[in-house]
Amino acid sequence: MAKYEACIMGIREAIDRKIKVLEVYGDSALVIYQFKGEWETRDPKLINYRKLVLELIEQFDDVTFFYLPRDENQMADALATLASTIRINKQGDMKPIQMSICDAPTHCCNIGEEDERDNHSWYHDILRYVKNHEYPDQATENDKRILRRLANDYILDGEILYKKRKDQILLRCVDAVEAKKILEEVHEGVCGMQANEFTMARQIMRFGYYWSTMEGDCISYAKKCHKYQIYGDNVTA
Repeated sequence: MAKYEACIMGIREAIDRKIKVLEVYGDSALVIYQFKGEWETRDPKLINYRKLVLELIEQFDDVTFFYLPRDENQMADALATLASTIRINKQGDMKPIQMSICDAPTHCCNIGEEDERDNHSWYHDILRYVKNHEYPDQATENDKRILRRLANDYILDGEILYKKRKDQILLRCVDAVEAKKILEEVHEGVCGMQANEFTMARQIMRFGYYWSTMEGDCISYAKKCHKYQIYGDNVTA
């Protein structure tokens, strides 16, 4: 629901600014394709959200929704993290924020060949902190604060790191090499069974595995499949 609420806030801001032509970008394929009408909205809790969005966009001359994969939406994530650390004064005044892109590694990387280039998995810093309460070299105070917050959702059992879901179910964290193998095996099992990328992600979690870009990787992997290209448009979520 947070994705819907964020979208509604953005649309209302555009209305307040009297914008008439709007492009909406989102990193949740489920939300974007439901707004576009390509996927059916079945969850009763989300139906009213979608109804409200459809009412709001009637105030624009043209509205287009675009799905933006999470690994291509890093700037939005960076701004959201930055916003959570800033306190606004009583007058609500904000000074311009100077931003720059650094080459330092982040805590969570995209699944790909470059992930294992330094022999570190995406959860290396989290594991190091959970195990020894150690921070990455040259980590800033903000980096340390973010890492501590991330680490709250992980627990260590021996040498194995687990991601703790909200329902307290534990999912074993896997690196890029394991993730690719799991994607291949799970995709072979669900392909052609009226399944979409979210079916793949749910199946992977049922098997007890997790990695930081799992949903996005399932989307990318499924769209490369020939059967998915044929039947994908007929799948509803």
